[in-house]
Amino acid sequence: MLAHLAYVSVRKSNCTEAEIEKILASCKINNGPLDITGVLLYSDHKFIQYVEGESTSLMTLYDKIKKDERHEKAVMISYSPIAARIFPSWQMGSRKFSSDDISFVTDITSGDKDVFTKIMSGKETEGAKVQELLVKFFKK
Repeated sequence: MLAHLAYVSVRKSNCTEAEIEKILASCKINNGPLDITGVLLYSDHKFIQYVEGESTSLMTLYDKIKKDERHEKAVMISYSPIAARIFPSWQMGSRKFSSDDISFVTDITSGDKDVFTKIMSGKETEGAKVQELLVKFFKK
């Protein structure tokens, strides 16, 4: 079953920009054979990751992600079946954002800001809202 999984976590101080590059390089190598696609948003203090693939592969990956020493307090905010991927060709797209100055590729509404605040706090669990908002960081 094709599914998506999204989580938010707290970035530890030992997770430098060089470590982020290692994470992304590892995703590009490992996600292709597992047929996992997705995106990673990160700030100086938070990670938000959205991945798509077979549900069993996603849960195995999430179990591994939760043990990574570069972050803590991982909270799954969305997990459900999907009809199609929204990032079909990205082993792992990425974008850094400033918690104080969030810039979206498309227009953002006050409702979007509220959803993003809920995502950042691990409180938004409606998959469609999470997907819709994360797409705004990456697609025009």
